[in-house]
Amino acid sequence: MRQIGVAVIGTGWCGGIRAETLAKHPLVKSLHLAEIKPERLDELKRKLNPASAIADYKQVLANREVEAVYISATPESTHYPIARDALAAGKHVFLEKPIAMTLAEADELIASARTKDLKFTIGYSQRFNPKYAYVRKTIRDGTIGKPVTALVSRHITRMLGTKISGRSKLSPAAMEATHDLDFVFWCLEPAKPIRVYSQQNYGAMRAMSGGDVPDQQWLMVTLDNGISVVVGGGWSLPLGYPNFSTTWIEMIGTEGAVMVDDSHRDVVLNTVQKGMQLPMSTMPGEFVEHTYAGPMKAETVHFLEAVVYDRPVMVTPEHARMVMEVYIAADISAEKNEPVSLPMKPVKSVRAAA
Repeated sequence: MRQIGVAVIGTGWCGGIRAETLAKHPLVKSLHLAEIKPERLDELKRKLNPASAIADYKQVLANREVEAVYISATPESTHYPIARDALAAGKHVFLEKPIAMTLAEADELIASARTKDLKFTIGYSQRFNPKYAYVRKTIRDGTIGKPVTALVSRHITRMLGTKISGRSKLSPAAMEATHDLDFVFWCLEPAKPIRVYSQQNYGAMRAMSGGDVPDQQWLMVTLDNGISVVVGGGWSLPLGYPNFSTTWIEMIGTEGAVMVDDSHRDVVLNTVQKGMQLPMSTMPGEFVEHTYAGPMKAETVHFLEAVVYDRPVMVTPEHARMVMEVYIAADISAEKNEPVSLPMKPVKSVRAAA
């Protein structure tokens, strides 16, 4: 059994999950961590006993033992330069979404990975949610016939929304609806998006953040096979459910329909001190004793196995780039209050920002 050295750059919420998953996996020969917060680095050194734990990610990339790198750093503007350096160093790269801040940056990363024949994938973890995989199965095996339309609506709480929107100027489309755009396009491939119309709605988040932050963003996307889909993402649910994420999915076909309630309200904890809580209700999931609740552990292992066994990655960077173009178009549509046709003309300044 071949083992490899792996590294995690950025060990916050998501990076910590990936680091803990990799520390326990038999295919990992050595684990290396890069984190700029000393207290977090010390915490993980004690907990995971990595082979190395340093602040400068470039020292990790210089380590010849490291074959694969998981980039979980924030803010999102760090993704492109770190991924660029990792690919240039000959490392296989798993990169949290978004792939980059501009389409030109995304194209550069894709070209670099292709030229060097390196595995390169983007973190769309909901593909590893069994409910989502089941929806795709009903389409691919013909259970619901020919797809006609789809609706996905996702909401998270204001507490998490304020945290996410405060570290970048990315919109709900770029940070929340992006997962569901990826999911819908994955289900309906090889269809491609050709037109986007989007609207943003304002309310609580503008007052909480002090900036021009919408509560919700809706996107209607038309595909080249005539199907239209509606995807919505919001981050202004009341504060009562920390990190709570709720999603509703409708996939309608000519021979049937599949509906998914992914509201995470199936487990309720009620205590005298804290009242009602919804444990295991986040998108990434969490460790629960000997097991893991959520899709991120499986996603982490998938990339590790793709590198070790030379298997295809689940999410191609080209697909992630397509999703990126759609949410950029959505932001432009919302600003101009008109539909935007795809593909957009290449413009270096077009950014994944609201």
